[in-house]
Amino acid sequence: MITLIQLALDDFPITLLLLGLLTAAISLAATHRERTAERVASTLLRWYLLYAVGLTFLVRFVLLAWFGDAAPHLHGASPDGLQQQIAAAYLGFALIGFLGVFGGLGLRLAAVVGSAAFLWGGALGLMLRTQPPGAFQPVDAIRYADLLVPLIGFGLLAWQAKAQSRRSVFARSRL
Repeated sequence: MITLIQLALDDFPITLLLLGLLTAAISLAATHRERTAERVASTLLRWYLLYAVGLTFLVRFVLLAWFGDAAPHLHGASPDGLQQQIAAAYLGFALIGFLGVFGGLGLRLAAVVGSAAFLWGGALGLMLRTQPPGAFQPVDAIRYADLLVPLIGFGLLAWQAKAQSRRSVFARSRL
């Protein structure tokens, strides 16, 4: 049991993603409303944004802002002004994730694309910075969950956009 808890805390982006999908499944099962494709996609994306973007980035902000020296695996930066800037960026993406929960498709797009660009850009920067010139290999500081979790967000976003495009203009505004 202790190893399971330690694994969940060590890889909290995956844990929060799974909690978000589980919460979405419970939310869909508990409702008496019709389960159309756009409602299922919207519900899954909403809970994804709350957990996988909002809460994940909020946890990262707290870990980096208050426990920065104890959490060097989050960003690979030294504890100086850059660390505080990265912590502020984490807080900004947490806020946009929380706003995307209640926003429309455009705000959800901003939350998914912005957080993915931040994570992928950080991973690319780590790969280019820590390798000799000309070598392009993965490094140990990169968390592979950070590379894969945004892909799920893009999939959910595409599903909602496709399902929403089949509805009339007036029905889209009430999704």
